[in-house]
Amino acid sequence: MGDRPARVGDVHRIAASMPHVRRLEGPKGNPIYQVGGKSFVFFRTPQPDAADPDTGERYGDVIMLWVESESDKLALTQDPASPFFTTGHFDGHPSVLVRASRLSEITTTELAELIQDAWLSRASKRRAAAWLAEHS
Repeated sequence: MGDRPARVGDVHRIAASMPHVRRLEGPKGNPIYQVGGKSFVFFRTPQPDAADPDTGERYGDVIMLWVESESDKLALTQDPASPFFTTGHFDGHPSVLVRASRLSEITTTELAELIQDAWLSRASKRRAAAWLAEHS
């Protein structure tokens, strides 16, 4: 299958395919993917910091992805046309947000790279090195 626009199912499939991953359910049933007890993909519940600017309605489809560094975060969020964003709540936090409704603006290949990088940023050095050696 060729590259295509990303979908929510791809987030689940890619995150679950990474080694040593455990899927948890948050307090409101929201999926959380962890490696070594550290989250790397987190489906947020509606929060006041991520809401429609016109209506104030909280977004119910926000996914948080960890990133390696502040520069990675800026690279993804600085273009206003990007589907990735952040809020003041995440100042200083190594993560970006994306609405599920905007995932189709990136490809499955791009999504896989983002999730793999998120996993690498949270996995132990040993696990990360083993995964990189296998996928170089």
